[in-house]
Amino acid sequence: MTEDLSPAERYQASRLRAAEQATALGPFREMYDFGLDPYQIEACKALEAGKGVLVAAPTGSGKTIVGEFAVHLALEQGRKCFYTTPIKALSNQKFADLVRRYGSDKVGLLTGDNSVNADAPVVVMTTEVLRNMLYAGSQALNGLGYVVMDEVHYLSDRFRGAVWEEVIIHLPESVTLVSLSATVSNAEEFGDWLDTVRGDTEVIVSEQRPVPLWQHVLAGRRMYDLFEEETDHGGRGTGRREVNPDLVRLARMENQRGYNPRDRRRGKMIREADRERERRQRSRIWTPSRPEVIDRLDAEGLLPAITFIFSRAACEAAVQQCLHAGLRLNDDDKRRLVREIVEERTASIPSEDLHVLGYYEWLEGLERGIAAHHAGMLPRFKEIVEELFVRGLVKAVFATETLALGINMPARSVVLEKLVKWNGEQHADITPGEYTQLTGRAGRRGIDVEGHAVVLWQRGMDPGALAGLAGTRTYPLRSSFRPSYNMAVNLVQQFGRHRSRELLETSFAQFQADRSVVGISRQVQRNEEGLEGYREGMTCHLGDFEEYARLRRDLKDRETELAKQGASQRRAAAAASLEKLKPGDVIHVPTGKFAGLALVLDPGLPAGRTNGHGHRGMEYHDGPRPLVLTAERQVKRLASIDFPVPVEAVERMRVPKSFNPRSPQSRRDLASALRSKAGHIVPDRHRRGRAPAADDREIARLRAELRAHPCHGCDEREDHARWAERFHRLQRDTRQLERRIEGRTNTIARTFDRIVALLTELDYLRGSEVTEHGKRLARLYGELDLLASECLRAGVWEGLNAAELAACVSALVYEARQADDAVAPKLPSGPARTALGEMVRIWGRLDSLEEDFKINQAEGVGQREPDLGFAWAVYMWASGRSLDEVLREADMPAGDFVRWCKQVIDVLGQVAAAAPRENSTVARSARKAVDEVLRGVVAYSSLG
Repeated sequence: MTEDLSPAERYQASRLRAAEQATALGPFREMYDFGLDPYQIEACKALEAGKGVLVAAPTGSGKTIVGEFAVHLALEQGRKCFYTTPIKALSNQKFADLVRRYGSDKVGLLTGDNSVNADAPVVVMTTEVLRNMLYAGSQALNGLGYVVMDEVHYLSDRFRGAVWEEVIIHLPESVTLVSLSATVSNAEEFGDWLDTVRGDTEVIVSEQRPVPLWQHVLAGRRMYDLFEEETDHGGRGTGRREVNPDLVRLARMENQRGYNPRDRRRGKMIREADRERERRQRSRIWTPSRPEVIDRLDAEGLLPAITFIFSRAACEAAVQQCLHAGLRLNDDDKRRLVREIVEERTASIPSEDLHVLGYYEWLEGLERGIAAHHAGMLPRFKEIVEELFVRGLVKAVFATETLALGINMPARSVVLEKLVKWNGEQHADITPGEYTQLTGRAGRRGIDVEGHAVVLWQRGMDPGALAGLAGTRTYPLRSSFRPSYNMAVNLVQQFGRHRSRELLETSFAQFQADRSVVGISRQVQRNEEGLEGYREGMTCHLGDFEEYARLRRDLKDRETELAKQGASQRRAAAAASLEKLKPGDVIHVPTGKFAGLALVLDPGLPAGRTNGHGHRGMEYHDGPRPLVLTAERQVKRLASIDFPVPVEAVERMRVPKSFNPRSPQSRRDLASALRSKAGHIVPDRHRRGRAPAADDREIARLRAELRAHPCHGCDEREDHARWAERFHRLQRDTRQLERRIEGRTNTIARTFDRIVALLTELDYLRGSEVTEHGKRLARLYGELDLLASECLRAGVWEGLNAAELAACVSALVYEARQADDAVAPKLPSGPARTALGEMVRIWGRLDSLEEDFKINQAEGVGQREPDLGFAWAVYMWASGRSLDEVLREADMPAGDFVRWCKQVIDVLGQVAAAAPRENSTVARSARKAVDEVLRGVVAYSSLG
């Protein structure tokens, strides 16, 4: 209170207020009915000082305030501000927020399929739209002063992340960049890169949640705190937090049996006690049903809640389970209000479509305060769920993780049913970053005193592992940037090939790769210093000792090589000789513990083989293993290791049928006969033959050069040789390190070079000139940009009507959620089927070409195979079929259908712009196809 201040203090405070009012920040702060956090003030001051900023802070902590200050500065300075988001839904939401604050005349929207007041000084857009404007050199960029990149950590996204880096690299230097990110563990590294490519950038990191977060585990009827003492609720993690010992005991109890088998007492009293203990254990360790969880949260005052379930079908099932259980979270007044809002928001949807979309079942859940939220829902329905939730009219939402991506839909509590999700390839544990994103929704700023994250008990749960997830609140930002065909022609068209290559080397991907080799580079430097010392140690006054040492190594390598060849040949010959043995052969075992005279009792051939004498092999898979009687009366089965050289019979003798290898007397009698028969034979010690090196011309040449070298006569030759060997080993290690460095540096530029080479082969580029084909490719954005361009080039789509062209274009954008190779997709007949077949053939040619130019799809570069799975659905829709018929035929949720239709519309627009003008029907069909697809449920869906 100012009344408590001294006159001098009041004077100083008034001076500070006056000074702040003279800045843009002062009036901006008065626009909000809450005070700004220190990190927000710090970021805003940096912006007003002309710096770029990177703000990394937890979900729900108010990062967008900094973005809104950039809007405020732009309007005050008479400049433009572009506010970019990763998804259309978030763009629409931000557009509505800014319109409420600044008025509809000052704010516009561009999301690919929506264009509202595009010439306004403040335009909200998806990041792809800004990327396309930069490549096209759009006039809308004139006067641009600020760009806000909301959710900039999206540049880690393996499919779309490159777009963020393209924008950051290509924005004019005069534009101030505001980057808003979730808390990442390498914010400073990302900030260093921004500082390199954008100039003075201040990194502001806040790890403090505005609303404390409590972590819980719900097991049976009890809600356990995850940590024994919550002293640092979602803060910096500086306080030591121990896992709740009750949870640890619960986990241990689950793994123990109710009955101990070592307890030998069998009395009735003991059995009853065991059963009672089991009952108590079961009563504490069970996973509550979904209605029970919501009921429990409601009783604890922890609603509204978002329950994350990593399955669309399970989200819908959860709503039905709650309805069947009779849950009602709204009173009659709220039920009526919900119905009024929903009927108003869906008034434009025809009644026949409402039936198809499951409207009435959906409405019943909303009236009771319960809803699902996932990508398979109609976008309009999702938007209504979000509005009702924010207004407190929906209190329990069952959602997939897509809800966590930036949508303003905070809750008092977040529930995680499981800590495992399907990642597209397998069921995998969620990461600390994902856990942070999901639980970050808990705790509404200005509404809740605290937020709550609740994990449901699952069999086999490890409380320690969960504590690790909850305690690791940051994750690293990793670039997924890779050059594409469209990017290559756009870069070359704007900057030329050499400058384009340099620009790509400034990417965050290359920045991270280069940083990873810093330690290796330092080791190389140390090695080079060591090499210089070794070089001095091997210096010889008679000549070049490095040359002499190289001759010695070459000679040794050649001898080793020949020795290996000889050994290999001898092993093969030895194995072949063993296969020729038969019972009664007398041999000399050349080496090993049983070396000496031996009588073959059984040749021991591999399974299924004979030795030409009718003796079939036993079950041996590592070569012949003959069973022999040695002259010392031992019966042993030998192996190939006992025969490094070929062996042959030196004598033959009969093995008595009465011979019993287990009888000492039989062994003694037969061994005596063996010594009498063959004891006088001396084994041929020269069967190894001459060493292969003796006749090798290369060996002879190297030995002659060695003897003739001046250093051969040096008295200190062997001392020099030791230094030379150390030099050689260190040099070899250094070269390996250098190859590692080479593999990590210039990786982006080398990929660009391969793409440019392929585009040159196809006549899209000629040196730094972009051909007419290349200019067409520059207007085609998408994963299959080159395939689309080649289809236009080959006239594959000429003569197709609107529905047929929509079907073909769908193959460029659609990707089935789960591959089903067993069922061939249904396709339109006639020209569309022919064109789709030709598209697959062109893709096959491009795929072979990419293989020739070493362009690897596994690295995120190249053209994936077109997916024909949506062709029939969009063909029917563009042909005017009803929604009911199309969805039944497509077996696809309405939300997916709308989303894919909007992507088809987007590419149809690109095709219309890129198609050749002369004598072409494609552009006309593309424009008509846009009109045919953009109808009904697709047209009245406000979100994409």
